[in-house]
Amino acid sequence: MREIKKLAELCQGFPVYIQTHNFPDPDAIASAYGLQKLLELYGVESSLCYDGRIDKLSASKMLDAFHIRMSPYERLAGSMRETDRIICVDTQKHGGNMTDFVGDEIACIDHHPTFVPVEYRYQDIRITGACASLIAEYYALSGHTPDRDTATALLYGMKMDTLQFTRGVTELDTKMFGYLFSLCDQEKLADLERNNMEFTDLKAYGAAIESIELYDRTGFSSIPFSCPDALVAVISDFILSLVEVEVAVVYSFREDGVKFSVRSEDPDVHAGDLLHTALKGAGNGGGHASMGGGFIGNDRLPEPGRYRKDYIRKLFLDALAGHLPR
Repeated sequence: MREIKKLAELCQGFPVYIQTHNFPDPDAIASAYGLQKLLELYGVESSLCYDGRIDKLSASKMLDAFHIRMSPYERLAGSMRETDRIICVDTQKHGGNMTDFVGDEIACIDHHPTFVPVEYRYQDIRITGACASLIAEYYALSGHTPDRDTATALLYGMKMDTLQFTRGVTELDTKMFGYLFSLCDQEKLADLERNNMEFTDLKAYGAAIESIELYDRTGFSSIPFSCPDALVAVISDFILSLVEVEVAVVYSFREDGVKFSVRSEDPDVHAGDLLHTALKGAGNGGGHASMGGGFIGNDRLPEPGRYRKDYIRKLFLDALAGHLPR
């Protein structure tokens, strides 16, 4: 179901919320914003929302550059009703990275694998490099041309989630790049891509480098302090760039638990499946073949101390034993 009119019809006459995953990155923001602007053309007004934090400089710069308004759930909880329409974008209900808001999740547009099937009244879940590519295709199929800001935001989201078109790229991603390229603001795009690292990020890099442990071709790195989701993901890309590493497992200790990011270049190791298997019963996780994320709460971890690292390493090594060819 890729007909935007059908989705618009489901939303007519209801308050509409477009919900991303809890820590929206540029792809999630671009996808939600692009869908919001497209639904406006069909007479549907909507609000963008999330739970968690906008915790990466690239995401904050994007909100400022395009004057995008996204509301945290705490501002909306008192006004939302069970009959309000919710569209899940770049996330899925029960996927582990999305809070269950008050409202009716009628639709889902996402590019991640499904681990907990849910019946939506409108569903478009396809494996692509970026969710923004799906939204761009809606414009192309509908005959509506995105305005300059929307095209730029979508293209930026695509570039960020595919690591400059080097990760998880599909034919649709390349087609939509060609579609958006002539429509976007090249100067604004270049500005967004510059200076996306903060000085404090270097501490996290240093901790990850100092703690790295190699088991066969799998590299484990721990960050002993709270680190934004997006930064943990970037550091896992960095660890994967090592010649000796084909699977990178990076995790950050937080007040409420441990955040994980996994990257894989091993064709026999699906990053999302690895996370789902390793954290099953202890936390939750999932993602694509080459990348994924997860979380374990403190109540499922051993007492603080070095044994936590041993526990985490064992979870993944046991799961890897089940992934690798016998």
